[in-house]
Amino acid sequence: MNKQYLTYLIFWISCQALFAQTSSNFVTVKDKNFELRGKPYKYIGTNLWYGMNLGASGTSGNRERLVQELNQLQQLGLTNLRIMASSEGVDGSYQNTLALQTAPGQYNDEMLAGLDFLLSEMGKRNMKAVVCLGNFWMWSGGFAQYVSWVDGTKTPYPEIEDGGTWDPFIQYAQSFYTNPKAMQMYYDHIEFIINRTNTITGKKYKEDPVIMAWQLSNEPRGYDSVKEYRKWVKKSARFIKSMDKNHLVSIGSEGNASNPRAGIDLYRDNKSRHIDYCTTHIWIQNWSWYQPEKAETFDQAVKKTFKYIEDQKAKAQKLNKPMVIEEFGVSRDEGIFEPSASINFRDRYFEILFKKVVDEIDANSAIQGCNFWSWGGNEKPNSPGGFWQKGDPLIGDPAHERQGWYSIYNTDKSTLKIIEEYTAKLQSKLLQ
Repeated sequence: MNKQYLTYLIFWISCQALFAQTSSNFVTVKDKNFELRGKPYKYIGTNLWYGMNLGASGTSGNRERLVQELNQLQQLGLTNLRIMASSEGVDGSYQNTLALQTAPGQYNDEMLAGLDFLLSEMGKRNMKAVVCLGNFWMWSGGFAQYVSWVDGTKTPYPEIEDGGTWDPFIQYAQSFYTNPKAMQMYYDHIEFIINRTNTITGKKYKEDPVIMAWQLSNEPRGYDSVKEYRKWVKKSARFIKSMDKNHLVSIGSEGNASNPRAGIDLYRDNKSRHIDYCTTHIWIQNWSWYQPEKAETFDQAVKKTFKYIEDQKAKAQKLNKPMVIEEFGVSRDEGIFEPSASINFRDRYFEILFKKVVDEIDANSAIQGCNFWSWGGNEKPNSPGGFWQKGDPLIGDPAHERQGWYSIYNTDKSTLKIIEEYTAKLQSKLLQ
């Protein structure tokens, strides 16, 4: 055999082996199941949307706190974090700051470093990230900010504190789907993030197995523009796949919301071959199924939860795609925002949901995991029940929600015990 050819052959085989070894570290989908390194990948995780903010370099972030939080999450057995890789604007009503993108195509380097640091630290703990690339709601700027940048108009923020209508904001945000320039800003951001090289690990994001999936947006809705919304889903997913063959793609939607007016449907929205798995969110209080001041509404809310899950699961199984329940939460008892308030009903609901997820995984259904909303960690709100103000600590509740509503603190020992119990049960089943 020619020596030069033999050298080339050895090099080619080595490259193929390296590629196989690297690619096996990415989460994949086979039928309606997640797999990692050829084995089932199922998980219980949480939402840590502000992880990038804590990881920011300089005085902007709090890396010491982030490391502590990640260590706590690891000890609880949580292996999957849903995080944000987008925030737009400078200052706005009910909006968390600092923003990642301060103007079209202009980025805060400290926040980019924060995203690098977060992914790097997650990798050290064998955690996977579901990375959200946009937001329908205003708490991170989102679609409305892109429209505002293009049109030069002000976002019509709802008067949440006074119980004002959301309709003007909804109409404004959904106009994103019919605003080509606004959508192009969004696509430019996606391209920038996916092709970024992590300054700590040296890996391009699109080649980083810490990332499980790219998510088009947080809770996008179609409302009166359902046709345009679904076109955006297909185009966006296809655009991501054209740049990145390694990672999964999901929408990040609620699946079906409680009100058909939202213009979303798990089956119809997820039909694109470029969407790898389905997501659904469950909000028993937001959807008026449960009223914390009326304990007797809880049992009926649980029944509605089971019915909702079965409906969503049936749609996912019809698509032969995995499904993740990636948002759910319950307020403290009686709707009290003080961190010292009891959490009996939250604990009951979390145990019910975790058991349901573990049972579904055991039954090999489409349900593959869940991410509860939301980790608040070591901090507490400055004004429980008030709205976030610049300088306040970041917890699980974004700026447009009353602080302390759904946050899980490291002092919520009973909830943490339930989380740890069910992550251990799930891990035990996976090892069988």
